[in-house]
Amino acid sequence: MTAYDDIRKEIQAKPKRWLITGAAGFIGSNLIEQLLQLDQHVIGLDNFSTGKRSNIRDVHELVGAKRWQRFRLIEGDIRNFATCLSACRGIDLVLHQAALGSVPRSIEDPLNCNDNNVNGTLAIFKAACDNQVKRVVYASSSAVYGDQPDLPKVENITGNPLSPYAVSKKVTEMYAHVFSHLYKMETIGLRYFNVFGPRQDPNGAYAAVIPHWISALCSGETVYINGTGETSRDFCYIENVVQANLLAAVTSNPEAVNQVYNVALNNRISLNELYQLLQKNMPPDHAAGGKTTPQYRDFRSGDVLHSQADISKAQRLLGYSPTHSVEEGLESAMGWYLQKLVHTR
Repeated sequence: MTAYDDIRKEIQAKPKRWLITGAAGFIGSNLIEQLLQLDQHVIGLDNFSTGKRSNIRDVHELVGAKRWQRFRLIEGDIRNFATCLSACRGIDLVLHQAALGSVPRSIEDPLNCNDNNVNGTLAIFKAACDNQVKRVVYASSSAVYGDQPDLPKVENITGNPLSPYAVSKKVTEMYAHVFSHLYKMETIGLRYFNVFGPRQDPNGAYAAVIPHWISALCSGETVYINGTGETSRDFCYIENVVQANLLAAVTSNPEAVNQVYNVALNNRISLNELYQLLQKNMPPDHAAGGKTTPQYRDFRSGDVLHSQADISKAQRLLGYSPTHSVEEGLESAMGWYLQKLVHTR
């Protein structure tokens, strides 16, 4: 029996009211699915600027009509304080996932990145505080480590941010510290490292590398690798992220609160290794471009060369124990990716 098993039993035995921001997004919709499966009452908030209504429909189909009755969707923007104030009313716990992701997007439009990720988060924090919400768990990012070269990354040692997105996540953590210490609101930040899994968008200019490459391999398109391919990442399957959120939300360990944690595997692989792994796992009837070789191009501005998380703090204080390796995560998610790609085409 793991800490996560215990937490899920505790959550199901004592239902609470949860607010999920970014409800129609990749991570947000997976959180809603798990919470509804545990018979919780969930409010979802999303403005659908990047989230997809199809993600909400997928969750509805998976949890069934009875559990779906415990869900309510608010279509609104986290930058609107009145909307946040209303959404937080009567809420016990907030899982704040709403943000404009993507380093390249933030470089192209830093004002919009700051408005959503900083001003929007501040509105959620203030609304939660005004409504006396017990705890806010919020999404941070490995981007906050910036140019700090040491591996693996340890939570208390960060460098200079390399993009507006990284700045926005660092400021989010600073605001969480202020609300924890000045307003006595409990906060926990989760620094995600390259999350992948079902409901992750495989299309568009800012698609994450795994679904983007799977899409290219299916259609026989060229896979482009930025740099030499020796750039490495600590890829983390979505189930591990859901676990971290739930552990953080209901932990009773006083030392675990008002902290930030890495959420990953402490196991990095290079982009070249990832490409080979995807080729290996592609079913023959989908691998139109499975025998092609990738093309290399210039390294992308704002990216770091290597990323790997020390997860010992989350293991020690939260009881975090990843259930899926990269290989296991790809095996679990491949069916969804392929079904989505076939449906899209």
